[in-house]
Amino acid sequence: MRPSRRANDEMRAVSFERGVLRHAEGSCLVKFGDTHVLVAATLEERLPPWLKGQGRGWVTAEYSMLPRATLERTRRESTTGKQSGRTQEIQRLIGRSLRSVTDLVGLGERQITLDCDVIQADGGTRTAAITGAWVALHDCLNWMYQRSMLKTIPLKEHVAAISCGIYEGAPVLDLDYPEDSKAETDANFVMTGSGGIVEIQGTAEKTPFSQDELLSLLGLARKGVNELVELQKLALKA
Repeated sequence: MRPSRRANDEMRAVSFERGVLRHAEGSCLVKFGDTHVLVAATLEERLPPWLKGQGRGWVTAEYSMLPRATLERTRRESTTGKQSGRTQEIQRLIGRSLRSVTDLVGLGERQITLDCDVIQADGGTRTAAITGAWVALHDCLNWMYQRSMLKTIPLKEHVAAISCGIYEGAPVLDLDYPEDSKAETDANFVMTGSGGIVEIQGTAEKTPFSQDELLSLLGLARKGVNELVELQKLALKA
């Protein structure tokens, strides 16, 4: 039995609340159970210097965790003068995931930054951030479209992410912290609405996992991402 008493292929309750920030061009409060991430999309009429003059835009992300998002207080990285390797890795993952489904030429020479702030953490913060960031990005692009800044919304399809793992010998979907901290294998899957794989991050924390176990995790991830994409679609209709 999982600590949360969920079935092995059962996700936590997921919700998206759009338009939660007054000044952002797009925003979303995403909840995966007790993991809550606030995402803000910001449009800027500028580009990184290395992209200027190429006729395409850029989508990037920043990720941070509030000091009391966790059981014990963690120091703000701004007070240490540098970002941790974990933070840099996560925000690059978020950016790659969103760019994989964005028509950067259609965006034009503009940049959209997704700020992902974890306000409460219970495992799966990066997967929640990616999934909620897609909603915020969509609303930012729609904001531009409504103001005739774009001819069409340059999103090719949905993207979402979910964690899976081997917990007490069984493949399980959407790990919360009690499972994540004790899992024999921990993996994150980023996938598109059509089933394409954007990225897989998998680590054997204890015993190396087999090909069959990897395929089991992939099957769970597909199920989870399909559910997340349907929830994204419902959120856009609300």
